[in-house]
Amino acid sequence: MTEELGFDPKSIQVPVGTTVTFENTSSIGHSVTAYEDKIPDGATYFATGGFDSEQAAKDGYPEKGNLEAGESYEHTFETKGTYEYYCIPHELNGMVGTIEVV
Repeated sequence: MTEELGFDPKSIQVPVGTTVTFENTSSIGHSVTAYEDKIPDGATYFATGGFDSEQAAKDGYPEKGNLEAGESYEHTFETKGTYEYYCIPHELNGMVGTIEVV
């Protein structure tokens, strides 16, 4: 997560079972929030704050799920497919990303 309101890299490909670390290298808060309808069927939902649904993540932010500067969040991807995610406060600025699990 960068000062330019983006994920870096914006798109990656990883093998099944990989743990991805999202690190906030900017000076402002961000979230990592999966689009619930844009993850593979049967995949575990993920969002900073440990929410189990996209709506819960939106409702709980920023009291929970905000990554402050220097903080990080990890998620292990166990199901093959494409995962799309975004930053709640900066989605409209284009802060979105994709992970392809192969």
